[in-house]
Amino acid sequence: MSKELPVRKNIRLKEYDYSSAGYYFVTICVKDRHELLGSIDVGTNCVRPCLTEYGHTVEKEIAVLASTYDTVDVNKYIIMPNHIHMIITIELNHDVRTDDGGRTQFVPTISRIIKQFKGSITKQIGFSLWQPRFHDRIIRDETEYQRIWQYIDENPQKWAEDDYYVKPTAR
Repeated sequence: MSKELPVRKNIRLKEYDYSSAGYYFVTICVKDRHELLGSIDVGTNCVRPCLTEYGHTVEKEIAVLASTYDTVDVNKYIIMPNHIHMIITIELNHDVRTDDGGRTQFVPTISRIIKQFKGSITKQIGFSLWQPRFHDRIIRDETEYQRIWQYIDENPQKWAEDDYYVKPTAR
């Protein structure tokens, strides 16, 4: 007897080209909300989480994204204990372009960027930290961009109120 797998809902916008130039708000979660990337001392005015070795690996890989894809930039990010928020920019609105040597270059989609990002970290540490999917939102205007920027800035201070926060259990 085989167990039926749940049907996952496609949350992508129909007819939207995810390699289009634009700004994307991306959230990537650690599997089962395990706090493997760092810690925050709840109740203090900690500005940034104290990163673990895995968290430092993630931070280094965020820096590599812009050099991996010359059309991609990470404008803002925060590494929380069990998830990451990033504002990612794709700078071109073409499927391909030609570099100085006349070679055609690939313009990645958000899905491709995140797949490579997660895969590189998995290879470096020897196992996957990640939930299978990620959440993304197309940032549509300057007001939304500023709101998301502020949300990322304030995320550590509001950790105990965060949807991803797992309350410690008494021992």
